[in-house]
Amino acid sequence: MTTITTRTVRYPADGLTMVGHLALPAGEGCRPAVLVGPEGTGLNDVLRRRADALAELGYVALAFDFNGGRWFTDPQEMLAYALPLLADPDRMRDIGRAALDVVRAEPRTDPDRIAAIGYGTGGAIAVELGRAGADLRAIGTVNGLITGRPGEAAHIRCPVWAGVGSEDPIMSPEHREAFAAEMQAAGVDWRLVVYGGALHAFHHPPVDQAVRPGVGHHPLHAQRAWRDILDLLAECVPVTE
Repeated sequence: MTTITTRTVRYPADGLTMVGHLALPAGEGCRPAVLVGPEGTGLNDVLRRRADALAELGYVALAFDFNGGRWFTDPQEMLAYALPLLADPDRMRDIGRAALDVVRAEPRTDPDRIAAIGYGTGGAIAVELGRAGADLRAIGTVNGLITGRPGEAAHIRCPVWAGVGSEDPIMSPEHREAFAAEMQAAGVDWRLVVYGGALHAFHHPPVDQAVRPGVGHHPLHAQRAWRDILDLLAECVPVTE
């Protein structure tokens, strides 16, 4: 029985050496690819396992990095790094393009069938790639509803799916409304799913004992959001032999 293969990939971006996780499906031949972007805390085993799960479904999957392989346990340290990044679309685009270059260079990747999904900061990077006009077949973002520069959403060339918790104090109703208005005005094929009762990072299982206001895991909605992402990929970048 053949299995997926994984390896660590290091590549330059944003003046750093990024440390990504590449997962390849069993078999041979080209397959659609998916970029997977992590939360502001950084790339961890939760996101690596999601890349592995995508490879098991037949995708080439790269869980990319945006902070040089670091993992932030201190919320203030994480915000001090993530907030300036989220305020700089050009930096986000450079980070996203570097990851896109890595996955395009993989021989198993079908370069005409690439999607980008992400969570929090990683989701914002995925959407920003779309605003930059990247050749993507689908974009999915959970908790990363950052409105872009005026008019640039018109460059998005694929469907956009977004998910957010109704009780997320970071992605407020005003954030959701602004994001939806931006997508609609640009004529994007967009969807926004609001998961009732869910907080910020509802999709992410707890990895430590720290209690952070407004942040919490919602196991049921986490499963639903993952199924919604898989449905997006099945629709826009189906795996075919």
